[in-house]
Amino acid sequence: MRILRSADERGRVDAGWLDSRHTFSFGHFHDPAWMGFGPLRVINEDRVAPRGGFPPHRHANMEILSYVLSGALAHRDSLSDAGGVLRPGELQWMSAGRGIEHSEFNASDSEPVHFLQIWIQPDRSNTPPDYAQRAFDPQARRGRWGLLASPDGAEGSLAIRQQAWLRGALLEAGETVEWSPKQDRRYWVHVARGEIEIDGQRLSAGDALGLAQEEDELRIVGAGEGVADVLLFDLPG
Repeated sequence: MRILRSADERGRVDAGWLDSRHTFSFGHFHDPAWMGFGPLRVINEDRVAPRGGFPPHRHANMEILSYVLSGALAHRDSLSDAGGVLRPGELQWMSAGRGIEHSEFNASDSEPVHFLQIWIQPDRSNTPPDYAQRAFDPQARRGRWGLLASPDGAEGSLAIRQQAWLRGALLEAGETVEWSPKQDRRYWVHVARGEIEIDGQRLSAGDALGLAQEEDELRIVGAGEGVADVLLFDLPG
């Protein structure tokens, strides 16, 4: 079974300082048909204007990943007084656990920041909150899968509290990556930037494809101009 999620059909919030597109129901955007995909609960594509941002707010029992596409994102949370800045090529993980307060702001006074915020439901509740940030060499994902997040932190990935794996690939036109699905798993392919083709089906930035009980080899080909940035979520069935 394959489910297409078109970028144009996503929910949208335009608050002036924030232009956000919601793959799944979030905040004021509610669609019963799009409440998530297994434990994958949120993929928000956010563009935040210079000096804009999200003031301190609280979360609990959610694995939150932030992935910057351009610009710089400043982070601060209640775990410590220290903050951090996330830039392209880096992934941030915040496990809200039993409760954490955090804020996210554009780190620039002149340039917008464009990023994905991803929520994954954890496989355990009320754990101590935690936070980590890691830089990944883009060359390690050129034309092949690179592991970004996993349950055990394998291959230098960020360890998350769910039996889920996040992989990424950067594909120029004609470059190909493949994946062999397992029937007891489900998969979500999200195009962060650029264009790809999956079995002849063209997907552009913001488009996504969900797969469940898939038997055929998944073949993803870079298409169009520039480099495609594609994310593959490997999730419990």
